[in-house]
Amino acid sequence: MLRVILCDDERLALQRLRQLLSPHPDIQIVGEAKTKAAALKLIRKERPDALFLDVQMPGATGFDLLKALHPPPKTVMVTAYSKYAVQAFDLDAVDYLIKPVSPQRFAQAVHRLQTACSKKVAISKTAYSLQDRICLHTPHQSIVVPIESIPLLQADGDFTRIHIPDSTPLMICQPLGSYEKILPFPPFAKIDRSHLVNLKKITRIDRKSRDEANLILDGAPQPISIGRTAQLRLKDFLPKP
Repeated sequence: MLRVILCDDERLALQRLRQLLSPHPDIQIVGEAKTKAAALKLIRKERPDALFLDVQMPGATGFDLLKALHPPPKTVMVTAYSKYAVQAFDLDAVDYLIKPVSPQRFAQAVHRLQTACSKKVAISKTAYSLQDRICLHTPHQSIVVPIESIPLLQADGDFTRIHIPDSTPLMICQPLGSYEKILPFPPFAKIDRSHLVNLKKITRIDRKSRDEANLILDGAPQPISIGRTAQLRLKDFLPKP
């Protein structure tokens, strides 16, 4: 049984989502919200498996809501606008639905959501604290390192490249999302689809343009090129001056 929350500021849209979900008895609606503030409060109370989320919300966007959750639940975006699709998938949305949604297309999204929520974290069932040490396994060796010493984890297909001080990066046969679930936030924050960053290791951000910057990390061998989405996330994550 998947527990979901519906987030949309339009009464008829919420009603339509309930209708579309009615043929799916293995999904339970545990709440509805019309604003970012109400959604945050409800999500933190109910701890749902997933969200059905509109882009437009009063005074905010669905993307603002996702950026405020660490990590966010699995999300299906449901909106009247096609232009936000790239941004949605950049924030790891499971699917992107354009209103009005047919029952057949909605059923496809539900299947994708169930598949995404059923994936197990293969590394560990227990989250680590910053003071812990983690054992990293490669085909040729196992290395135990303090978690707080890791500056950066990078996605490389279904693998993760983990940077550790005074050594070449380790290529681990686990997806980046697995580490996002077990490493502590803060300081580890996923700033885009490819980078999980130790915020305490950031020494400088060199902005080259509105859409491009270089992130310099203590312990990483070279600057990391990041885009606009990552810059905006860092602005939320880092302390205000």
